[in-house]
Amino acid sequence: MSLKDDVLAALLQNRGKNLSGQRLAESFGVSRAAVCKAVASLKEDGHKIASGPNRGYLLLPESDVLTPAALLPHLQGCIGPGQLTVLPVCSSTNLCAKELAMAGAPDKSVVLAERQTAGRGRRGHTFYSPPGGLYLSMVLRPRLSARQCTFLTLAAAVAVCRAAEEVCGVQPRIKWVNDVFFNGKKICGILTEACADLEGGSLEYAVVGIGINVWLRREELPEELRGVVGALYEDFPGGDVRCRLAAALIRQLCLLTQAPAETLEEYRARNFLPGRDVMVLNGARTGPAKALSITDEGHLLVEFPDHTTLALTAGEVSVKEQNGWTC
Repeated sequence: MSLKDDVLAALLQNRGKNLSGQRLAESFGVSRAAVCKAVASLKEDGHKIASGPNRGYLLLPESDVLTPAALLPHLQGCIGPGQLTVLPVCSSTNLCAKELAMAGAPDKSVVLAERQTAGRGRRGHTFYSPPGGLYLSMVLRPRLSARQCTFLTLAAAVAVCRAAEEVCGVQPRIKWVNDVFFNGKKICGILTEACADLEGGSLEYAVVGIGINVWLRREELPEELRGVVGALYEDFPGGDVRCRLAAALIRQLCLLTQAPAETLEEYRARNFLPGRDVMVLNGARTGPAKALSITDEGHLLVEFPDHTTLALTAGEVSVKEQNGWTC
């Protein structure tokens, strides 16, 4: 670790407490000037650090920058430093993760970004990636067939719900197949992309991308998204919530992708579509239907007005509410 990383780790361990420059210098065997330079560099990276004569350095409660130093202490026994990449900005964490996967990155390698400039959703949709979000992709090399790849999306949705409960104390719900909702608004999207062995039918690797709106100001959303997009918090909640949420999400992803049967049952329990009137928007058949259940393969079983049923393997559905159809 560099001196900059060491100083950040000390500030994180003592969040809310003043640390003197002299104490830090003595701890790391460097000059106070070197510590001052490291702190200046941390401030340039966005860390909110108060300092002053005879007060030392204080990491402020509202400082919440994603860094390996902030995340790795919460990931011991899950992933190591060589499996974690944290970027201030990238086009898409999925694209970055796929590049790592093609270069031989090991199972459970993770890419995190503070911001995406070209976030992507399913079916070629763009994924709006405002400040205050959590954008994460994990490389997985599971022993699954290409046909079983949908399971990874289901596991990711459950992982998001578990992590939000652990860190934020809320209970989001899942909308088949890859959206997570809270207070009636979409707060998370998931995009799973895979590279398969066409001859053997097995996965070479998969990349699971997750975008969560941790906090946002609704007035800053594009007009067309204000009625459908939400967040875990309506404004910045303070503290290192994104770092703790990212760590919890990574831990849950590592755990859930190893237990298909148990994960499917939890996915069913957290899904709010069964029993609801829905509009099937695309796929083998479109039109109004009733969502019946989630099948053992993770498909959505629906019944149309003529009483024919269909297991949707892909596609999108909207939900009927009192004031019409919603996302």
